[in-house]
Amino acid sequence: MELHVVRLWVPDRPGALGLVASRIGAVRGDVVGIEILERGAGRAVDELIVGLPEPGLVELLVRELQQVDGVSVEDVRPLSAERHDPGVAALGIAVELVESPPDDVLTVLCREVVREFDAEWSAAVGGLPAEVAAATGDAPSAAWLAAFVEGSRHLPGGHEHDGAPQDVAWASLEGVDLALAAGRKGRPFRWRERRQLTLLARVADRVLTTASPRVPDA
Repeated sequence: MELHVVRLWVPDRPGALGLVASRIGAVRGDVVGIEILERGAGRAVDELIVGLPEPGLVELLVRELQQVDGVSVEDVRPLSAERHDPGVAALGIAVELVESPPDDVLTVLCREVVREFDAEWSAAVGGLPAEVAAATGDAPSAAWLAAFVEGSRHLPGGHEHDGAPQDVAWASLEGVDLALAAGRKGRPFRWRERRQLTLLARVADRVLTTASPRVPDA
């Protein structure tokens, strides 16, 4: 069975997911996982993990889903079988961060963020002048990343989840004066993903500050 991640917009009303599941069943698909990524304005962004019995059914699946009133498909992508449980995957990253030597924590964090969120790049940046402490993928320059994070702090809300461009997500590692950023094209970061990124950054921050406590200012 082939596994695919199907991200779609669904009316936030009783019975909507049942209609979606019925259409998936019509192409002999099976829903093996679901996450609600975002809700608001009467709609929800859901991410379903769907098993299909044979290759070549993705286009038919999309056509079936689009027949449901109010449903639109944002993205469909293949998924390896070992990654079909997002909750377990996130816990696995947290464990790996805790068990990594302090010198490797940022490298592990950036690598796993790219893998877990299907990002094109991830980087940890900080300092004056700004420097990239660790990165995976073709990340923007340290100057761009620092300017992006600083600018985002001054957008309405002043928080990682508020006002930032949808194709870039970031989180603070306050204990070590760094920020973690990740980017991808064509698929926005939703609220749940941004929250997961923040929590993983907090785990890494805790590991680093425990290993090297910050010296108080004189």
